[in-house]
Amino acid sequence: MNDTSIIMVVENLLKGLQRPIKSKALSNTRMGTCLKHSWMESLSKIIGYASLLATYLTISLYTSRSQYYKRINDDRAFCLGYFMRNIPILLLYFSFIVLCGCKGKKEGAAPQVIPEVNVITAVQRNVPVYAEYVGQTFGQSDVELRSRVEGWVRSINFKEGSVVSKGQLLYVIQDDELRDREQQAQAQLSQSNILLVKAKSDLDRVKPLAEMNALSKRDLDAAQATYDAQVQAVVAARAALNNARIQLSYSRINAPINGIIGITTVQVGDYVKNVGQPPLNTISAVGAMRVRFAITENDYLKYSQRLGKEGLKNISVQFILNDGSVFPEEGKLDFANREIDPATGSLLVQALVENKTKLLRPGQYVKVRFKSEEITNAILVPQQAINQMQSVYMAFVVNDSNKINPKPVKTGPRVGSNWVITEGLKPGDKVALVGNSIVKPGITIKPVMTSYSYDSTSIK
Repeated sequence: MNDTSIIMVVENLLKGLQRPIKSKALSNTRMGTCLKHSWMESLSKIIGYASLLATYLTISLYTSRSQYYKRINDDRAFCLGYFMRNIPILLLYFSFIVLCGCKGKKEGAAPQVIPEVNVITAVQRNVPVYAEYVGQTFGQSDVELRSRVEGWVRSINFKEGSVVSKGQLLYVIQDDELRDREQQAQAQLSQSNILLVKAKSDLDRVKPLAEMNALSKRDLDAAQATYDAQVQAVVAARAALNNARIQLSYSRINAPINGIIGITTVQVGDYVKNVGQPPLNTISAVGAMRVRFAITENDYLKYSQRLGKEGLKNISVQFILNDGSVFPEEGKLDFANREIDPATGSLLVQALVENKTKLLRPGQYVKVRFKSEEITNAILVPQQAINQMQSVYMAFVVNDSNKINPKPVKTGPRVGSNWVITEGLKPGDKVALVGNSIVKPGITIKPVMTSYSYDSTSIK
């Protein structure tokens, strides 16, 4: 390699080093971004030009003195030696460029985004507290129909699920044997009556003869005894006949009350018994309905002490149906069971409702709701404003600097979709609705004030 080649190589290298300084096309790269910022750009150019000058001086020195060293066989080693002497300057230039690029990247970071968070205001008001329990409806009277005789079912004279009237014929059971017993009892009664007539005639004949001493006193007593016994035989025969007729009437099952009849458990041709037989059907009166529900022993003690006997009688009871609608009629508490169930620790309570609309049917499950107390000056917040972790309840309070700070609170009863806060918040506190999001304490937010209806439990 001759001198001219070496010089061209070095000049090309230096031009490559000089290109990041002169070029504007690399403004989006790390180096270009670095050189566009502050005083670092000027200092970098100065060091670059100094390195360029030093390299050119080295090459010039080599060119001017190369004629004195032509006797040296290894010209390449000579040129390389001079070039290696300038490597520290070049390394210093590259290191400075890298440091500038790192600093430029740090200075060019995007600004922090302030999140928007819904915020509500804690309010203070008098809050009625309602107790809710699950109850089951029963008819005013639910009567089971059972067979009192044995036999085959001959006919069913009603439509299942229809309204039946008191005395209406429902079932007919085989009555052949019962009719025979009735006829037998009737015959026995007739026989007893005939014997009674004979005994009366005998007595009438014996009495005059006994008075004339034609017959002994003993004959008169025997005739009188026979007559008295026959009188009682007639009474017994008449009772047997009545019993036979009653047994015969059991073969025809009539409706005992007005109401709605259910689904029959037997069909025509089935054999029924009077012992061990499930009910044939049930009739329910759907006038006033009974609603029974269980309360805990603690609730019983609380209501008794707080409301008293008279207060419990005057409580109006609401009923919430399975679809969430409120039954249009209100009921009253009727009575409580005489004892607390030792197995469950609950007390059975019954409420009555008129059911004028006939909407309630026996067997329905409803929610029983009534006002149990009223909290004065209660602090209310929506349930979504409180975060619960095991037994700890936290509210994220927004201060005047729009920073979120978690604050432990104590909660009271839930009223609709709201929490009653007994400790930790005061009226007017701004509480963030963060939901299940993880919020760093002290973070700055952009509060979005949200109007909240504590009556309708909905956010507008």
